[in-house]
Amino acid sequence: MFTHSKTRIGAGLAGAAALALICAALSGCDGPASDVGSTDTEHSAQETALEHAAKHLDPTYICPMHPQIQQDHPGTCPICGMDLIEKRVTPKTAMPKVDPHPEVALSGTMQQRLAVRTAKVERGTLARQIRAVGRIAYDETRLEHLHPRATGWIEKLNLRAEGEPITQGQTLAELYAPDILSAQVDFLIALERQGGNAPRIKPDKARNILRLLGVPEPVIRDIERTRQTRNTIPVLAPSDGIVTRMTARDGMYVTPASEMFTIAALSDVWVMVDVFEHQLAWVQPGMSAEMRVPAYPGRTWTGKVDYLYPDLDPETRTLRVRLVFANPGLDLKPNMFADLVIAGEPRPNVLKIPRDALIVTGERESVVKSLGEGRFQPVDVVSGMESEDQVEVISGLAAGDEVVVSGQFLIDSESSLQASFRRMR
Repeated sequence: MFTHSKTRIGAGLAGAAALALICAALSGCDGPASDVGSTDTEHSAQETALEHAAKHLDPTYICPMHPQIQQDHPGTCPICGMDLIEKRVTPKTAMPKVDPHPEVALSGTMQQRLAVRTAKVERGTLARQIRAVGRIAYDETRLEHLHPRATGWIEKLNLRAEGEPITQGQTLAELYAPDILSAQVDFLIALERQGGNAPRIKPDKARNILRLLGVPEPVIRDIERTRQTRNTIPVLAPSDGIVTRMTARDGMYVTPASEMFTIAALSDVWVMVDVFEHQLAWVQPGMSAEMRVPAYPGRTWTGKVDYLYPDLDPETRTLRVRLVFANPGLDLKPNMFADLVIAGEPRPNVLKIPRDALIVTGERESVVKSLGEGRFQPVDVVSGMESEDQVEVISGLAAGDEVVVSGQFLIDSESSLQASFRRMR
């Protein structure tokens, strides 16, 4: 009986304990247990993921001499007999952030020794100008190639050498061609029979055949007036210019494929320049340009951009640009070198600094900013267009800031050294 009563009392106590736990769970978070849970939650929120994982990771025991021996309970190494030790995960602490460009303090004496000079960042107008070296060339649109229209022989050559100036209508050579002589005979026959019943060929058609064979109009009228053929036909210059190529010689047999003369007009010349890839957006056809040549110091020529070629040179990464200049006095000779300035539209109200203040390392662009009282600090910037000795600043500076234009490389190097020492510490 006593044992049975004890069992009944124990069961009653267990039921009362279970009932108390259920009531506590249903009572919400009003009691002290709620505060403890809140504290644990806040503490776990402050833990890093690595700390939390290390706290709840199952222990692993390894041998100090043989790391390949691992087990989940204490013991000894089966190889050397040493006691296994628990492997612990130690969370890494975050390294303090180091300023990559710390300030550099210089005394007045040191600034004088380094010849430190500063300039203000200001807003103004930048003119887009491209300076380049060009080469004068012939205007290829005004090149003339003279070929005979019929097979024949050069009976007389009035021109003796290349490079001679000629005028339009000047006789360059006398050509004898059997086909041209036969066409003259047909023309005279057509003139004589133009009133007949059945002319073999009409005079107008015969006259056009002579024109197509290259017979000048004055010669055709002379044949019609005198009613006599001419053995040789003059070869006339089609325009004013310079004979740049001559293959004709006295007594030479020529065909329509023979190029007897090449004539170039020098009243206008081309100038070919190479423009760098980053300057392509600045150049447009129709822009004005000024040119100077070493042969005539102090003189300038004014021209314009005529054409931008469609492809870049793969080796120099430059684009060929063609300009046109008037040459009334024929002073500009092909293959001369020339200094050119292509003027684009100016850009107003841009933030600019002296070109000497910009430090370009290949990885970043920066300037050394003066903070006052002998303190200096490198600042990364984004540069824009360049114009002579000025550079546009897109970001990184504000109007009124002072930047170092002399001695900035030494200050930037000192700042980099200080950053390296701080990272080592």
